[in-house]
Amino acid sequence: MRAVQPDRLARPAGPYSPVVESGDLVFTAGQVAHDGDGNLVEGGTEEQTRRAIENVQTCLAAAGSTLADVLKVSAFLADLGDFPAFNAVYREYFSEPYPVRTTVGVNLPDGILVELDAIARRPG
Repeated sequence: MRAVQPDRLARPAGPYSPVVESGDLVFTAGQVAHDGDGNLVEGGTEEQTRRAIENVQTCLAAAGSTLADVLKVSAFLADLGDFPAFNAVYREYFSEPYPVRTTVGVNLPDGILVELDAIARRPG
């Protein structure tokens, strides 16, 4: 197992790694809409979804993977009523065959509307 800290991603405040590689698999921690300084981006569900996916993308790239290599996504929404907006942005980043996905409604802290994590396989 090897932990990775992507250059353009804020360091976690808690005791966890943002990305872990194990063999040809890549696991990301939950990513929210924080910028590189750790500040929550402005806007609603669409903006937060974009930034969270871009943070997942940054994590994957640091481990030699891309969104096209994602096998599974776990999505956590503060309000399941935001699912259509979330899903519309999600389709901008993922294409068929889509990764498997679980989406649940949860209580997220401090204005966070979306959190995502992913499991991917490194190509090759």
